[in-house]
Amino acid sequence: MKAATPTGANIALFLAGLLFGLGLAVSGMINPAKVIGFLDLAGAWDPTLILVMGGGLALTLPAFHFILKRPAPLYGQKFHLPTLTQIDGKLIAGASLFGVGWGIAGFCPGPALAALVTLNSSVLLFVAAMLAGMALHRLLLE
Repeated sequence: MKAATPTGANIALFLAGLLFGLGLAVSGMINPAKVIGFLDLAGAWDPTLILVMGGGLALTLPAFHFILKRPAPLYGQKFHLPTLTQIDGKLIAGASLFGVGWGIAGFCPGPALAALVTLNSSVLLFVAAMLAGMALHRLLLE
């Protein structure tokens, strides 16, 4: 198989990202009210997020089985998989911060980036805060 040119890889990455963003938009995941409705177990609970997550898992789990049998990704030299196998304080703290932020704002990084096309001020503020948090993490912890 012929190695892909950087342009070919960039086009493939763009198309994959576009497909992912469109999937988020069609499923309603760029609407923070949908996510907050899912987390509102005592009120007007909206269970549709389970269908979106279940659909993603139903596709991803079998696909990973076949993809990881390949010697390398299509547009890379090797797979970059997590190497840590233990649950530590950083993982718990990061997952907790993610969950609290998701519950308060109704966004997580992927849907927030997809929602940038709406130019909604809440989305812009969330993405700015997310980027600031990433920069602060890099500055303090790496």
